[in-house]
Amino acid sequence: MSIDERIAGVLSDLKGRHPGQQEFMQAVEEVLVSLKPLFENQGDEDYLGAFKGTRAGLLSLLCAFDKSCLSKKFISRHDKICSWYQNIQSNNTSPPAVIAEPERVIKFRVQYPTFGPNGSELHTTTGYRVQFNSALGPYKGGLRFHPSVSESIIKFLGFEQIFKNALTNLPIGGGKGGCVFDPKGKSESEVRMLCENFMKGLYRHIGPDLDVPAGDIGVGGREIGYMYGEYVRLRGQPDMGVLTGKSTDFGGSKLRPEATGYGLVYITLEALKKYKHYRYLPEEKRAGVAENCFKGLRVLISGSGNVAQFAAEKVMELGGLVISFSDSSGSLTSQDGFSTDQLKELFHLKNVKRGRLSEMAEGAGLQYHAGRAVWDLGLECDVALPCATQNEIQLEGAHKLAEGGCWCVAEGANMPTTNEAVDYLKTKVDIYIPAKAANAGGVATSALEMAQNSARLFWTSEEVDVKLNGIMTNIFATAYKTAQEFGRPWDLQFGANAAGFLKVYKAYKAMGYLKF
Repeated sequence: MSIDERIAGVLSDLKGRHPGQQEFMQAVEEVLVSLKPLFENQGDEDYLGAFKGTRAGLLSLLCAFDKSCLSKKFISRHDKICSWYQNIQSNNTSPPAVIAEPERVIKFRVQYPTFGPNGSELHTTTGYRVQFNSALGPYKGGLRFHPSVSESIIKFLGFEQIFKNALTNLPIGGGKGGCVFDPKGKSESEVRMLCENFMKGLYRHIGPDLDVPAGDIGVGGREIGYMYGEYVRLRGQPDMGVLTGKSTDFGGSKLRPEATGYGLVYITLEALKKYKHYRYLPEEKRAGVAENCFKGLRVLISGSGNVAQFAAEKVMELGGLVISFSDSSGSLTSQDGFSTDQLKELFHLKNVKRGRLSEMAEGAGLQYHAGRAVWDLGLECDVALPCATQNEIQLEGAHKLAEGGCWCVAEGANMPTTNEAVDYLKTKVDIYIPAKAANAGGVATSALEMAQNSARLFWTSEEVDVKLNGIMTNIFATAYKTAQEFGRPWDLQFGANAAGFLKVYKAYKAMGYLKF
């Protein structure tokens, strides 16, 4: 059976066990297809078997078992089991995949009230926590409160988190959670009660050595604070290590809000310094890129949350021109680049007023595009940093990026580009850095917060920044080196996926999880 057929078999089996979960299947397919060169050069290993599993060893053991010591009743059961295994093996049916199957999926009821002019209303939604993989350490990954949340979304995020966390080289496994909730337009009391009721369903399943959630879309320092307060009330004692993304007033880490955006820029900087074989970067710009990096480059950014805000801050600090932001209502652009004062206004709008970008439409040199994504506008740029949400760049948006002169894409959001758009961009840009590598700064700094909590230490911003920069530099080096070793220079998608997968695979193999 060819590698392509085996990959198709894995995906078919997985789809049968997780019907209708499109985002999760997309995430698994992206990893499997990108790892084809690894599967083709696996030697005595069976890397693909870690996704598909095998029953050959189990069947051989069952059939060779000495039945003389068994009663007639158990011999009959033994023969039925052998017959069943032979039947499913002949039909090429595989057992649950080790790496692509969550270790645990936790679902619980979450109720919260909203208050309006006609009185209060009680709402019920489902809370999720997917504890996907603990091969490398406690489950680690954020909580997302957003209308788009589903079991499929949480599984895809948890699956991506496995390899992202592995790339940090820190002892953390992969997990994710959240619930359907739209924070927009909600009062402080409504948000607080949602957070408290969510924690009532979650608190039994988390702990500093078991599962350490953090924030994600819709969950920032405010929400983490409310959830931590409820956790302490339920447990009757403080435990700083149970959540990350906390305020620095009670166990949080410096630079945690900035970490994903800063880390995105740091890893992109490494790529700009190292890359020499440009095909799409205009010749007149090539000479200064390695030395000046972002200076003078036009940078498209989507989103306007923490990742987008702090990526923009760091890009502007390095001399780049940030020409766009977006939210769910539309996009805000500036052909000459946002000024420092305009960025400060955006910070205040989103973090204090919790308003919409349309409120900045009257700013000098700014244009607001209602209902349109950044990638639909056909803007000219050098670098694209998608920082909003999954699948925001479709194939048509990828075409417009290439037509606009984009030659570098680094993903700040989780899986922001569809698989077909990724395939296209890899033929049209010089540098493509996938989310597993590019947005790992947030979880890396969360792990640094865990370390500070465990040691009862508090590091300065400068200390955390040095560690963050070092981690992102190492992630780039690991992805780059792995791609080189397999004869795929600058295929950072393959390099990141292969390096993350191999770390988890070796851990599982050492623990005996891949053997019967």
